[in-house]
Amino acid sequence: MSDSYINGHARAIKTLIRFWHREKYIPEVPTFKMPTIAKKRLPVLTAEQVKQAIDKCSTIRDKAIVMLLVETGLRRAELCALNWGNIDISSGIVRVAKGKGGKARAAVVGIKTRRVLIAYRRGILHEDKHPVFQISNGKRLSPNGLRSILLRISERAGFHITPHTLRRTFATLSLRAGMNLIQLQAMMGHSSLEMTRKYIQMIDEDLIEAHKAHGPI
Repeated sequence: MSDSYINGHARAIKTLIRFWHREKYIPEVPTFKMPTIAKKRLPVLTAEQVKQAIDKCSTIRDKAIVMLLVETGLRRAELCALNWGNIDISSGIVRVAKGKGGKARAAVVGIKTRRVLIAYRRGILHEDKHPVFQISNGKRLSPNGLRSILLRISERAGFHITPHTLRRTFATLSLRAGMNLIQLQAMMGHSSLEMTRKYIQMIDEDLIEAHKAHGPI
């Protein structure tokens, strides 16, 4: 079994025995060492892979989805909940009305993504109350629908793409391009810098460049 699977069961057991103690089924809470989860380098797309993913989109809607996710770091539910009233096409501001934990925040999209969004909205209902990403009958794209879209793009591109992978890609590529951690934290909607740091993937090329610039020998 994977370490995360075992850790999840251990957490469930811990919750259960605390409940037993609170309800006076057992006199004291037994303690045990929690199984650890190994730190893993989670997948992040390179700039070239981002371009490949965009090229493999079969519709203008799918292209807009990938570009918006890469450029804003929105979560899956946040993307699906967007209405046209949440996007200011002239400035590029994208307002997340209710993010994780009910927090509101703002993200930004550049001119290239805005052009794709403008091209996409020409063929759909796009008043402020209408969902940004729609299925064929005009209804809102669901999180499962988004997952299916990204799976199809993954098959054509030859590598796995998920909303979370694109969120990590946003964090990593933004940092490499010069965005500071405070700005990145605000755009990702994190309550602490520590949480933001977990999303940043230092890949081998970054380490080589850093050593070239700062290596002691």
